[in-house]
Amino acid sequence: MDNLKPKKHLGQHFLTDQRVARKIVDCLQADATDTVAEIGPGEGVLTGMLAERFEHLKLIEVDPDAVEFLTRRFEGQPVEIIHTDVLKWRIDQDLPKDGYVIGNLPYNISSPIFFHLLDYRDYVKEGVFMIQKEVAQRICADPGSKVYGILSVLIGAYYDLKYEFSVPPGVFRPPPKVVSGVLRMVRRPQAPDVDPKALKKVVKAGFNQRRKTLRNALKSLEFEPFDELPELLTKRAEQLDVDTFVKLANHLKS
Repeated sequence: MDNLKPKKHLGQHFLTDQRVARKIVDCLQADATDTVAEIGPGEGVLTGMLAERFEHLKLIEVDPDAVEFLTRRFEGQPVEIIHTDVLKWRIDQDLPKDGYVIGNLPYNISSPIFFHLLDYRDYVKEGVFMIQKEVAQRICADPGSKVYGILSVLIGAYYDLKYEFSVPPGVFRPPPKVVSGVLRMVRRPQAPDVDPKALKKVVKAGFNQRRKTLRNALKSLEFEPFDELPELLTKRAEQLDVDTFVKLANHLKS
């Protein structure tokens, strides 16, 4: 079977190293009967290993050439191919609650993909993703870090995060210009008691002017008074942990 030609406009970099692929798949802590979706399978290096392990595997692929390739490669196997743009993927229609997601994500749209997954967090119990190393480290960063940011808080509010390992450019075709990183996110047993829209509004406002104190960064927002508010407003967004952002969001005036 001829190899696929990577499409630059889709940000395709096909993983070619079987050992790295196995290491990524092994990060996913799902049972054989769980439903797993793979985003951007490309030539199916991860897919082949996932198909051996899981009974219910769905592939989310936007490239029609890749869909045709995967259809031929996995004919007769329990693999369902969903031809769609991942940012338009109706996760609630294809995954049961507590589903699993894995993938080598296109680096140019990795952040929008995470925001999309958050919208369907009831259906994504766990995810394992390979993205640009700097972005993965930013997502997994702790409060106080200079790279701690919007996704660190918004994903961290609902998921426990772990940076697993780095992946060099040479194991891809074509090699990307950056080092990649694999992260794992596991949904927390209890979601924070907060309006997700209010949380997103406060977090984005705080980090959009991250060098300013929150008093200045959040001046377009109004809060109900509470004891810690004056002290918090003297800090910068990167100094606040998830629980503190939740507290601010819960005191946001509607």
